[in-house]
Amino acid sequence: MRNKYMKKISALIVTLLLLVAPGCEDYLDVNKNVDAPDYVEGYLYLAGITQQYQGMYWDGRALAPMTQMMGTTSFTSFATHYYSEGSDNGGEIWRMTYWNQGMNLENMINQSIKNEDWTLAGIGYALKAFSWDALTKEHGELPMKQAFVEGLLSHDYDYQKDVYTQIQDWAYKAIELLEKADNHEYGTKISANDFIYGGKKDKWIKFAYAVLVRNYASLSNKTNFVTDYAPKLIDAASKSFQTTDDDAVVSIAGGSQDAAFSEYNNFWGTARKNLSYSYFQHEYAVQVFTGTVPKYNEATGQKLIATSKYYPYELADKQIICDTLLNLTGHYDPRVTLKLGTTSDPNYKSIAIADSVKAHKYYGGSFTSATGPIGTAPSYYGRNKTSEYTGTPNDGKGRWLYHDNAPYILMTCAEIKFCLAEAYWKMQNKAEAFNAFKAGVKADLDFTAKYIRPGTPDQAAGGDKITKDLYQRFANEYYAGPYVEGLSLSDFSLSHIMMQKWVALYPWGAQEAWVDMRKYHYDIQYTGEYPKSGNGWDATMVTQKWDTNPDKVYKGLYLGPVQVQGRKSAYNINNDGSPCYRLRPRYNSEYMWNKASLETLKPISGTALNYQCSIPWFAYPGEMPTN
Repeated sequence: MRNKYMKKISALIVTLLLLVAPGCEDYLDVNKNVDAPDYVEGYLYLAGITQQYQGMYWDGRALAPMTQMMGTTSFTSFATHYYSEGSDNGGEIWRMTYWNQGMNLENMINQSIKNEDWTLAGIGYALKAFSWDALTKEHGELPMKQAFVEGLLSHDYDYQKDVYTQIQDWAYKAIELLEKADNHEYGTKISANDFIYGGKKDKWIKFAYAVLVRNYASLSNKTNFVTDYAPKLIDAASKSFQTTDDDAVVSIAGGSQDAAFSEYNNFWGTARKNLSYSYFQHEYAVQVFTGTVPKYNEATGQKLIATSKYYPYELADKQIICDTLLNLTGHYDPRVTLKLGTTSDPNYKSIAIADSVKAHKYYGGSFTSATGPIGTAPSYYGRNKTSEYTGTPNDGKGRWLYHDNAPYILMTCAEIKFCLAEAYWKMQNKAEAFNAFKAGVKADLDFTAKYIRPGTPDQAAGGDKITKDLYQRFANEYYAGPYVEGLSLSDFSLSHIMMQKWVALYPWGAQEAWVDMRKYHYDIQYTGEYPKSGNGWDATMVTQKWDTNPDKVYKGLYLGPVQVQGRKSAYNINNDGSPCYRLRPRYNSEYMWNKASLETLKPISGTALNYQCSIPWFAYPGEMPTN
């Protein structure tokens, strides 16, 4: 929260000018000083505010390993669920919300309301609700009421329950303002600076409703969800995203090596090398996408051995997303070809040949090593080394969402449909849940297709290893097959909803995937309202439900300290055995300047060694305990 310091510096500069030249009225008219204006037209804030959402991808490096979407040799502290104060890693959304957007967004909203620019004000409130929703889900308690109060040297924290109420109010305020008659002639002022919807009011109204759906969905494990939140979620979903054309994405300039600045390119593209080889697909992701979740001996925790070299372990009887019966129509999920990396077909010669594409082999790494249980994970671009955009071979400008020109994904229709399916499920309306589930899968199949960039056979540059036509054929077959439309209502389960949502969020939506895993407490085995030491974990071991347990949501998911093959690694002693439930606030803001306020937080102090294990309000069935 650096706005207070920026304001003091600005005030000091103006004061010095007054002392030096008290009679120079023209010189001191800062409204005419283009180098330091005190007023900026509201629409001029908009472009910079939306561009800051690359911060979501920055923090995704910390959260994707905790959701077992990615492994990492860089952010290993997050992958192992322990990190101490002293680093700004995992603090980018904090920085984005309080500083990068911060007073810029406040000014845009306040000036627009004063000028009765209802469209711009409504967009501002929608963006504010979205950013704060992401912020509190990541960090829990926040300074909210005092966030932008001038002159404060410290800021009191507000509890998440109150932050949630405010976020909902902001979203509804956005809708109210966007629905007001606005006769102002904006010309291209909004459309040219709105990199999400180009100034289309109807899209922004759907966006605000989508924020509400996301917010209410995180409360689905609350004892009062069905009575207090589910009806609101269902109503908001009916007014939110209906097709992939509604998806909220931030377009960027891109340009790869021709870009004026490297930052014009996507954070995950080859030009910026942020996914070079320090982040890679986790073995759990490979198991889910390929239908190879293994079977365990529940007495020993060991995987059962099979004779296949590629699948060396016996597979679980019930796979949720797909299976390995590739010769049967509809059993293959083509999203794997785009969302995961493979070194198969390095010269792109077979991208239009169905059997060849189905035969691609996928390998995943562990939490902190690219070496996994059956092989070595490739880079996301498809090679076992740091990605390059030149030379032989090279990955060119990248592929799919890992492309220099790819937009930043904020929310999708698929995500909203899965939130709706979960709400109907909790209301015991299984038929409506099933319909929403199928709509969610269809939307993600469509979303995935949007960003296909097929590689060129026999050329050194990279790209996707499937053509658009072949993908669409596979997608149609998969949708009509046994895992979507062909799934019987009697076999349909909460696991189908949440694991398909996890696939739809991969890997851009790691933040929301982590919300879901935490509200279901990582499928930890416990009794009572929520897990705790001695009832779910101890100092060295976490007890999770077996995949055969019908109540387990994420089949195949096992945390680091669970006593199964490939795990059995205790968390840092300061966790007291607990997995991570929140990220610490940004170090350079709170632990250097606001530590006294952090210390007062309950039930675990913000300065405690295990603060990252403090369960947030949204994950409690009831209210937070006070001790």
